[in-house]
Amino acid sequence: MIKPPSEQHPRRTPAAFAFEDDAPRSTTTTETQPQSRKPASFSGEVVLTSDEDDPFLNPDKDIPPVPVALPRKRRTSFAKIALGAFGLLFSLAFGLWTDSLIRNLFTRADWLGYTALAALGIGILAVIAIVVRETAGMMRLAAVQTIKTEAEAAILETKPAKARALVKSLEHLLAAKPETARGRATLKAAETDIIDAPHLVALAERELLAPLDRQARGLILNASKRVSIVTAVSPRAIVDLLYVLYEASRLIRAMAELYGGRPGTLGMIRLMRDVLAHLAVTGSIAVGDSLVQQVLGHGLASKLSARLGEGVINGLMTARIGIAAMDLCRPLAFRALKRPGIGDFIGDLTPSMTQKSNGGQG
Repeated sequence: MIKPPSEQHPRRTPAAFAFEDDAPRSTTTTETQPQSRKPASFSGEVVLTSDEDDPFLNPDKDIPPVPVALPRKRRTSFAKIALGAFGLLFSLAFGLWTDSLIRNLFTRADWLGYTALAALGIGILAVIAIVVRETAGMMRLAAVQTIKTEAEAAILETKPAKARALVKSLEHLLAAKPETARGRATLKAAETDIIDAPHLVALAERELLAPLDRQARGLILNASKRVSIVTAVSPRAIVDLLYVLYEASRLIRAMAELYGGRPGTLGMIRLMRDVLAHLAVTGSIAVGDSLVQQVLGHGLASKLSARLGEGVINGLMTARIGIAAMDLCRPLAFRALKRPGIGDFIGDLTPSMTQKSNGGQG
C-alpha cells in the first residue's frame, strides 16, 4: 500500500545547530533576548537620539536657547597699571633717543636734520590720526552699550521722557543707515501718540532694528555656509582653524558696523575677546554639548560623509559666534522681536536632510 506524501516525509520542527568554534549556548539564552555588554572602546553608553528629537530631521523642534552674550566689566588691574607705566617709560626713552638722533644729524649736515624732523612730524601726525580713529571706534562701541543700559532703565519708568530721549539717541546712532529711514519716519509720526515707555521702546526696536536684524541673520547664515563648505573640503585641520578664525573676525566686524558701532583695531580686539569669553564661559566652543550629542547620537556620518558632517558642526559653531556678536553689538536687547537661535540655521546648513525628512512625512 502506497502511503500519502505527508506520511512518507513527516514535517519536523526547526532546530538550531552550533559550529565547533562556537561556545555552547543554552536554550533559554537562545530563546530570550541576548545579554547586552558595554563596548570596550567607550567609557560610557552611547544614547541614540530619536527621530522626533533630532534637529536635522525636525528643524522646528525646540533647541535649548543660546545664552545671551554680555560685555565684560572693565576693571582696573595691576597688569594694566604696569603696562601703562612701562609704556610711559618707553615713550620717554624713545623721545630722548629721537632728540639725540636729530641733534647728531644736524651736526653732520643740516639737510639730514631737517629730513629727520620732517619724518618725525609725519610720524606724529599718523599716530594722532590712529589715536583719533581708535578713540572714535571705542566711543561708538561705548554709545551702543550706553543705549542698551539706558533702555533697561527707561522701560521701568512710568513717564516717557527717558524713553523718548533713548529713541532720539538710537535714531542718531542709526541715522546713516538707509534701512532705518522708514522706521524713523514712523517714529516721528507716532512721537506724541505713545506715552507708555515700554511700548515706545518696543516700537523703536521693531521699526529701527527689524531691518538690521534681517541683514544680521543673512550675515550669520552666509558665514556659516562658507565655513561649512570650506572645512568640508579642506585637507588640513590647521586650514579649518585658520578659516574659522578669519570668518569669525569678519562676521564680528560686519555685525558691529551693521548696528552703528564700527570699531577700530582696539575695539575689534575687545569685541573678539568678549565673544570668545562668552563662548568659553557658556561652554559653547563646540556649539554646545547637547547639540553635538544629538548630531553624533543620530549618526550623522551615516547620512553624510565624515568631512561634510564636520563641516556642518563648524558652520553651527560659526552661527553661535554670530549670535553672540549680535547680542554684543545690538543697541537694544531682544524684547519685542524674537532672538535668533541655532535652530534657525540648521535647516539651511543641511537642506538635503530636511527636504528628505519632509518628503518622507508627506
